Amino acid sequence: MKLLLKIPLLLGYSLFYLKELLLANYTVAKLVLTPGMNIRPAMFALPLSCTTDAQILLLANLISMTPGTLSVDVSTDKKTLYIHVIDVDDLDGLRTTLKEQFERRVITLLS
Repeated sequence: MKLLLKIPLLLGYSLFYLKELLLANYTVAKLVLTPGMNIRPAMFALPLSCTTDAQILLLANLISMTPGTLSVDVSTDKKTLYIHVIDVDDLDGLRTTLKEQFERRVITLLS
């Protein structure tokens, strides 16, 4: 019964992720096709609120499957996810999006 209650959450997250995936594909294609390759790559630490291995795994995989981002490592205490991004102009904004949009939804879905 609990699984049935998660179906609307899963559908909502799927639509959210599809939108993010399409935007990321467009952004990476634009970067690659623009002469001069004016990119600003970054590697940063994302503090995690996830409490289970499944939540961390899903979050890391969703980030890695999004073009332009790659989950690199998880700290040994499982409280930090290290991420590489191909181009970022607002690192704090990206952190906020990953925490409030991606991670919050993963935690809700897998709680």
